[in-house]
Amino acid sequence: MSRWFDAGPLEAIPDPGARGFDHEGQAFFVVRKDGEVRAYRNRCPHTGAPLEWQPHQFLDMDNSFIQCAIHGALFRVRDGLCLRGPCVNQSLQALPVAVREGRVQVELAAD
Repeated sequence: MSRWFDAGPLEAIPDPGARGFDHEGQAFFVVRKDGEVRAYRNRCPHTGAPLEWQPHQFLDMDNSFIQCAIHGALFRVRDGLCLRGPCVNQSLQALPVAVREGRVQVELAAD
């Protein structure tokens, strides 16, 4: 069973950019790039550690890739696939996301 979390207005997340959340112990982030919106668990597949190096800083300096703060692994925004680093060919855990009436909704597992 799951439930939808209201992550706020779409315009609150820059394009390109990201925003992190921790809702009832579930850490995740929403990322926008080129008009697309994606959501992922905030967990590196290599270490299990959070990805951001500062609050809401999930993208690399060029805003091209999601970057792990621990070892610099780079992940594609569109599908979370690791292209560089110790977790090459592993992926971030994607979460269902939708934009409804200008608000970002993320589907989370129910406890």
